[in-house]
Amino acid sequence: MADGATASSSSTQWSRTSYPWQARPALTHRVHIGLLDSESTSSSVDSETVPGGIATMDSQPVDAPLTTSATFLVVSATHAPDALGTIRKALSTVNDITKNVSIRHPGANLSCIVGIGSSIWDPLMKWPRPAELHPFPEVKGATHTAVSTPGDLLFHIRSERRDFCFEFERQLMDMLGDAVKVEDTTVGFRYFDARDLLGFVDGTANPVGTAVSDAVLITGTDDIHSVGGSYIVVQKYLHNIKSWRALSTEQQESVIGRTKLDNVELDDAEDGEQLAHKTLATIEDEDGNEHSILRDNMPFGSPSSGEFGTYFIGYSRKLWVIEKMMERMFIGIPHGLHDRILDFSTPVTGSTFFAPPASWLDQLDD
Repeated sequence: MADGATASSSSTQWSRTSYPWQARPALTHRVHIGLLDSESTSSSVDSETVPGGIATMDSQPVDAPLTTSATFLVVSATHAPDALGTIRKALSTVNDITKNVSIRHPGANLSCIVGIGSSIWDPLMKWPRPAELHPFPEVKGATHTAVSTPGDLLFHIRSERRDFCFEFERQLMDMLGDAVKVEDTTVGFRYFDARDLLGFVDGTANPVGTAVSDAVLITGTDDIHSVGGSYIVVQKYLHNIKSWRALSTEQQESVIGRTKLDNVELDDAEDGEQLAHKTLATIEDEDGNEHSILRDNMPFGSPSSGEFGTYFIGYSRKLWVIEKMMERMFIGIPHGLHDRILDFSTPVTGSTFFAPPASWLDQLDD
């Protein structure tokens, strides 16, 4: 889905064109927790102490560069014997699988983010439940509904090469075997200059530079037990392309809130009037501070089968930010004036996950 207005961010240490699919700068993957005292040192937080009493945590590569190909795989645990043990072993080897496949061509930029769902967290994981983690809540507006669908595990597999995503998924599923059942698998691709299949540039509002970690990685102030992690929300949208194409370019731009050709942001509507998608997807707290999320959306589909869609995936250090976005889109501001993009794009899935620190996955089978 196209996204909201660009949030303010700190200066970047790299150069890029206006296209959001080009490489993001890599995070250090070291997240500041805070000064440790004797009480926090004995807590269940998996951390390491460095000079000065600072605790740090490894995050998963949520900042990996946007790629030309991606696989979004959502599975649920089965009742197979020792299913949880099999899942733990598979998750602990994700880094090894990545290395095993990547060695064939390191420039393919293969990465995989693992997300853990609410229902499986307690029996599967060794660490406290993240403070905001809960199942994706159905959001029912007067006209449209954000559905909630099952999913215990998310694998967000990315690469510059489709065959690398395929091979990673193959090796992963071989390890998981009958311990899981597939809820949904979607293969995404980059479409021209990072456009969705509605024809608009997608990802403009993504944070860049140091603002990426500020937007997506949990700190000790947020949740001391989940530092370095990130909340993930996924939705699979199917587009009614025929109806969308029946609109004039000007009507489409009014729905999105940006010009179609050059991606220029249009002025916001007056209070009480129909708001554009980019406005409804822009979230502020009670103090007027804008909160960004990191989107890595991908188009998917098959023209011969009449399938055209966008796979929405949002990373955030605060789950409430994405949930507030859903409320604004589906219920509307004011109530009843829903996001008009939903008249042409229907969500058929909706799930919430938590991406724990990479070190947690590595230790899961210990």
